[in-house]
Amino acid sequence: MRQRIVRLTLVGGVLVLALLILLATCGGGGGGSKDDEPKKPAKKSTGPATRLTVPTEYATGSGWEVVGAGPDYAVSRTTGLLAYLVREPDGRYRLRTLDTETGEAYWSGEAGRPADPSRFPKLLTVAKDDQEFFVTWSVGRPTDALSPTETFVSLDVYDVVEGERRHVEVPWTGTPAVTATGPGVLISDGRANSAVVDPIDGEVSEIAASAVTYPKGCTACKQLTEVRGQTAKGLLLSGVREFWVRGGWFSRQNAPKGADPLSGTPTSVAPGLVLAKWQLAKGTERAATHQLWTVHDSASGKPVASVECHTPAIEPGRYPQAVVSSSGGYLVAGNLAFDLDAKKGFCFEDEDGSPQLTLASVTDGGTAYGATTARDAAEALDGGGGPVTMSFTTWSVEPLPANTRLPETETSGIGVFRWTDRKDRLHLLGYPREG
Repeated sequence: MRQRIVRLTLVGGVLVLALLILLATCGGGGGGSKDDEPKKPAKKSTGPATRLTVPTEYATGSGWEVVGAGPDYAVSRTTGLLAYLVREPDGRYRLRTLDTETGEAYWSGEAGRPADPSRFPKLLTVAKDDQEFFVTWSVGRPTDALSPTETFVSLDVYDVVEGERRHVEVPWTGTPAVTATGPGVLISDGRANSAVVDPIDGEVSEIAASAVTYPKGCTACKQLTEVRGQTAKGLLLSGVREFWVRGGWFSRQNAPKGADPLSGTPTSVAPGLVLAKWQLAKGTERAATHQLWTVHDSASGKPVASVECHTPAIEPGRYPQAVVSSSGGYLVAGNLAFDLDAKKGFCFEDEDGSPQLTLASVTDGGTAYGATTARDAAEALDGGGGPVTMSFTTWSVEPLPANTRLPETETSGIGVFRWTDRKDRLHLLGYPREG
C-alpha cells in the first residue's frame, strides 16, 4: 500500500556567492602602485584547540573541531561532507554540514522542531539512484492520540549536495527501528511490519506482516519472522533459521561452501552487504565446535568472503554491528575482519575460542582500530579496553598507548574522532592522516 506524505517542505540550501573585485592599475611612470606590493600570506589555521592522543598516523596540529554537536553525525561517501545537529532556542534543532577535508562550513538547514523536542533527533545517510541524502528522524505522539502506543515517525530528508529538505511523517504503532541499509529509509517494529520511505519523492510503502511471502518449503522462515534490513532488491527478512529477500533470493541457494544450507542467520546488515553466521555441514570435523561467518552481497545473496570461528559458549543477545570502510573494500564486526576485494576473512580469537579484541572502525587504506577487553565497539571508541590497531596487509595486531582515542571513521583522508569535555559538550574532531 502506498500513502502520500503528510506534508512537504523544500528548503533551498545556502548558496555562497563569491564577490569578484576587479582591481585596476594606472599605467606609465614606471613606479609600482600600492597594489603591486607583496601581500602578507593569509594566517594559517592552528588546527583544533583540542589535541587528543590518537594513533601517530594522524596529525593533531591541523584539522577542524566542532563543539556542542549532537550525539549523531553522518558522512557522505560521494562528497566527503559531514552532517551534524546543533541545538537552537525554543526546542529547535538545525542540521549543519562541513567539508571534512578543509573543515569549512557548507550548507546549513533551517531550524526546525522535531517530534520530540526534549532530545536530539537521530541522524543517518541513505543513497538511491546515485543520490545521497542526510536524514534526521524523531518519534512523537499525536496530540489526539487515543492509545499510548500510537506514535508517528517524523523525518527530514536533505539532499546532500544542495541541502533541499523534504518533510515526511509516518503514523506508527509502538517503538520503531529506523535504518538505511538500502535505497530507502526503513521503519520496522522488530518483527515483520515495516514501511519504506523513498528519499527522492517522499512516498511511503507500507508492508504489513500479513503481506509477507515465504520461500517455498521453508518452515523455519515462518517462525520468529523479522524484517532485518533493505537491499537493492527488496526487504531482507529472516526466520528462526534461513533468510531471504522479498521477491528475490533465498539463503538456501546461496550457502557458502562447507555450510549447512538450512542454517543461515543474518546478524548485521550494511549498505550492499549482509553478515551471516552458518552452522558447518553435519559430519564435518569441526561442526560441533565452530561456526562459519560469511559476508554476502545483498543484491544477489552470493557469498563474498568467509571465516570459521569457535561457537560461543553462550550466544550473545546482540551481535556486533558490521562496519564498512568508505570505499566498501573492508568490513569489521567484533573480532571478525574481512578483506572483501581479496575475498579473505580472519577471526581474532584465543585457542579456547575467546575473542581477542573488538574492532570498531576501518579505513580505506586497510587499517582497523579496536580494543581488547572492550564489550563492544561503542566502548572501544569511548576509550574502554586496551586500544589496538590491525593491518589487513599482514593481519597483525599492534597495541597502542593506553589513553589513545580511536577514529570512528575516516573519509577524504581525515579521521573523525569524538570526545566529551567536563561541561558535557560533545566535540567532533577531524585530524588528517599524514603521508
